[in-house]
Amino acid sequence: MISGASIAGLSVAFWLRRTGWNVTVIERAPSFRDGGQNVDIRGVAREILDRMGLFDAVKAQNTTETGTVFVNATGEVRAELPSDGPNGATAELEVLRGDLARTILDNLPEGVTFRYGDTIEEVTDGPDGITLTTASGRSLDADMLVIAEGVRSTTRDRLFGAEVDRRELGITMVFGTIPRTAGDDDRWRWYNAVGGRQIHLRPDNHGTTRAILSYARGDDLTRLDRPEALAKVRERYADAGWEAPRILDAFDTSDDVYIDQLTQIRMTTWHRGRVVLAGDAGWCVTPMGGGGASLALTSGYVLAAYLAQEPGNLETALTAYEKWMRPLVDDVQHLPRGLEHFAYPQTRFGLALRSQVDRIMTSRLLAPLTARLTQVAETNQTLPQIQVANV
Repeated sequence: MISGASIAGLSVAFWLRRTGWNVTVIERAPSFRDGGQNVDIRGVAREILDRMGLFDAVKAQNTTETGTVFVNATGEVRAELPSDGPNGATAELEVLRGDLARTILDNLPEGVTFRYGDTIEEVTDGPDGITLTTASGRSLDADMLVIAEGVRSTTRDRLFGAEVDRRELGITMVFGTIPRTAGDDDRWRWYNAVGGRQIHLRPDNHGTTRAILSYARGDDLTRLDRPEALAKVRERYADAGWEAPRILDAFDTSDDVYIDQLTQIRMTTWHRGRVVLAGDAGWCVTPMGGGGASLALTSGYVLAAYLAQEPGNLETALTAYEKWMRPLVDDVQHLPRGLEHFAYPQTRFGLALRSQVDRIMTSRLLAPLTARLTQVAETNQTLPQIQVANV
C-alpha cells in the first residue's frame, strides 16, 4: 500500500510494480491532481528518469523557461544567474509538478490500483503483515505501507509521533497561476523588496504564468480561510512595487492558489516495522533547499531496488534504503547560516548589499562557483542494481 499519489508515491508505485509487487495507491484527493509550480530533475534523478524510459517525455513537458534573472522595481535586469548545462538555475528538466506526475502516472506498469478520495485512519502492524482501516470504512491487508503523503502527513504523525522533528523556517510562500501578459517573457524573473519580500514570475507551457509571493517573518496563514489569508498578503505587499498589484488581483480569482509556511521535516529513522516513508513525508527540504522532486523520484527507485535485493528481509532492505538516501537528504537540508537575511533583506541597506553581492556572484569570474549552488541530488554513490520482474 502506498499513501499519496504525487511524485514520491508514483515513483514508488512505478518501481515496486516493476519489481513484482502488487501495488495499491490511496490518495486523499478525489482524482489525480494536476497543476502546481515548477519542479526540476537534477543530479542522480536524471539517471532514474532515464531508467524509467521517461527522460524524453518529461523533457518535452519543459516549462519553456530559458533562464533566471533578478530585476529591479521597473523590471530591468540587474543580474542573471548562470543557466548553462543541465543543472543551471533553470534546469534542463524544468517542468510543472502536475506535468511530471501525469507523465509518470500515464506510464505506470499495468496492475497498479488507485483508490481516490480516501485516507488511512488506522494502521495495525503485525509480524506477518499490516491491516489498514480507511476513512471510507475499508479494511485492507498489505505486506508493507509506504507513506508518501507530503510534509503535513497525518499518517506519519500518527505512527511516528514525537520522532517527527518539524523545523519552521519562518517563510511564507503563496503560489498561484495567473494570466500571461504581453510583458511576460521566457525567463524566471525574481524581484526583492524591503521588508523581506520576494516576487517571482515564471513562464509555463500552458499559456499562463506561475507567480510566487514569498516573505520572511510573517504570521502563519495556513490556518486561515483563503479570503482572510489573501487579505493579509495584500496588506503585506501593498507597497512592494513591480508586479505586486497584478499578482494580488489575479490571486483573488485564481483557482489554484496555495499558501504554505515552509517547514523542514527531519527524522532519525524513516521506517518502523513494515512502514516506511518516502519523499517530503520523511524529509521535506522545502523550496529553500530545493531538490524535493529529485529526491522523491530517486527514493522510489532506491527503495524498490533494495527490497528486490533482500526478498523476505524487510528490515535489512529498509535500512539499506535509508543509508543510501540519507547523505543526499542531509546535504540539501543543511541550509547555510544567514540564508534568510541574504534571501529576504528587511532594510534598504540590506537590499542594496544584496544587489551588490548578486552582481559579484554572477560576474564572469564567479559565475561557475555560483552555478554549483544550484546542484542538488548529486552523489558519488553507485545506484543499487534493480531486478525487474516480468509483470
